[in-house]
Amino acid sequence: MSCPAPAPGWRPAVSSEFVFAGWSFSEADGEARLNYRLDGHPLTETFRFPLSVTAPVARRQALDAALDLLHWVAGISYWKAGCPAGVEFAGKRPDQRQAAWLNTLYREGLGEFAWNNGLEVERFKVFAGGPEASPPADEQALDRAFLVAMGGGKDSLVAWSRLDRRGLETVTAQVGQAALIERVAQRIGHEHLIIERRLDPALAAFNRAGAWNGHVPVTAINAAALVVLALLRGFGQVVFANERSAEEATLTDARGRSINHQFAKTLAFEGMLDDWVRTWIAADLRVFSLLRRDRELAICKEFAALGRFHDVFSSCNRNFHLDGARTSRWCGHCPKCHFVFLGLAPFMTPDELIAIFGANLLADSRQLDGFKSLLALDGCKPFECVGEAAEARAAIRALAARPEWCEQVVVRALNAALGELEVPTLDTLCRPGGPHLIPAELLDETG
Repeated sequence: MSCPAPAPGWRPAVSSEFVFAGWSFSEADGEARLNYRLDGHPLTETFRFPLSVTAPVARRQALDAALDLLHWVAGISYWKAGCPAGVEFAGKRPDQRQAAWLNTLYREGLGEFAWNNGLEVERFKVFAGGPEASPPADEQALDRAFLVAMGGGKDSLVAWSRLDRRGLETVTAQVGQAALIERVAQRIGHEHLIIERRLDPALAAFNRAGAWNGHVPVTAINAAALVVLALLRGFGQVVFANERSAEEATLTDARGRSINHQFAKTLAFEGMLDDWVRTWIAADLRVFSLLRRDRELAICKEFAALGRFHDVFSSCNRNFHLDGARTSRWCGHCPKCHFVFLGLAPFMTPDELIAIFGANLLADSRQLDGFKSLLALDGCKPFECVGEAAEARAAIRALAARPEWCEQVVVRALNAALGELEVPTLDTLCRPGGPHLIPAELLDETG
C-alpha cells in the first residue's frame, strides 16, 4: 500500500532520493505493478493488460525487457515531484546506452515542465547506467497484424482508415479508461483493447504538499505500454498517428534551446523507441507513425471525408483526464479545439463544423486571442498538441478568400493581423514529405 501523504515538511527543495523499486506482473490477470520510492515514500502505478487466451511463455524475456522500459519511462511522473539528484535501482538497472536514452527522454520530455517551473533542464541527468550491457533482442515470431493506437481524435482515425482501406488486419487499443475513445472504437466496429492505467493516489498528495507539477511526455508512457501489449497479444506492428507538424518547437528559450510540448510525438523519439525495441525487446517488432509524412492540414483534409466519425470524435484534451472527462466532446475554448476547428474549416462548411462543435468558433469575437496564439506572431505557440504556425496562418489566409468564411469576425481580424507576411498555400502544406519510419509497403497509401 502506498502511503497517503508525504511526511510533514516535505517539499521539493529537500527531496534527495528516488528509487526504481522493481515491478511485478501477473500472468493470471495481466496486472503490472510498477514500484517506486520518493524520499522513502512508496508509490505504485498499475497497468492492467487484456491477456490473450494463452500466456506468452516463449516471450518471457522480451516481455520482461518491455516491462523494464515501461517501469523506467512511467517513473517520470513520480520523479518530477521532487527532481532529486539521487536515483537508485532496487531491481534492474539500465545499461549505459539505455541510461543515455532515458536521460534524453527525461530532459526533452520535461522541457515544458522545467520551463514553467523555472528549473534548469540540464540537471535532469537522472540515470547512471550499469557496467553490463543488456542482452540483445531476439525475434519473437510475431504476426503481421497491426495494433493501432487509438486516441479518439482525427489523427488515429485517419491512420486506422488508411490501413483498413488496404484490407489489413487491425486491432485498436487505448491506454486509460477514457469513455470517448471506447465510443469511437465502437464506431469502427473492430476488436478494441483497453489497457487500464491507475496512477498512485499519493502523487496527488505530493502535489498538494507543493511538489513540482506539470506536463510529462504521456505519449512515451502510452507507447511503452502498447509495446507490452503487442508482446502479450503477438502483434508484429504497433502503429501510431503522430504527424510531421509535431516537429515544430513550441518556443525557443533565451539560450536558443528548443522546447517542444510534443517531444514524445517527434520523429526523434519515434526513432529512439524503434531502436530500443529492436535492440533490447523484439527484433521483429516494428513501431512507427503512419502519419509521419503529413502535416496537420493534410490530416484534416483527409478526415473531412470520413463523415461516419464526425459525430463521435474529439481532440479536446479535457475528455482524456485520468480521473474522467471534464467536457462533453468539445470545450470550445482550448488550443486543441481552436486548431482542429481552424484546420478543418478550409475543407468543410460552417454548418458542417457547427454540427461537430456546437458553435461557430470563428464567429465568436471572444475566441480571437485563442486563435491568434496559434499564429505564433510573437514566436511562441500554445503548449499543446497543435499544428505548425504556418498551417494556422495558411488556413486563415485561405478562409479569407472564401465567401462562406471571409466575414467571420476571427477570420477578418487575423487575416488583417497577418498583414504582408508571406504565407504558404494549403496545397503546399498538404503535400507529404520528410523523413519517416513507415514500412515501404505502406508508402503508396500515404502519398
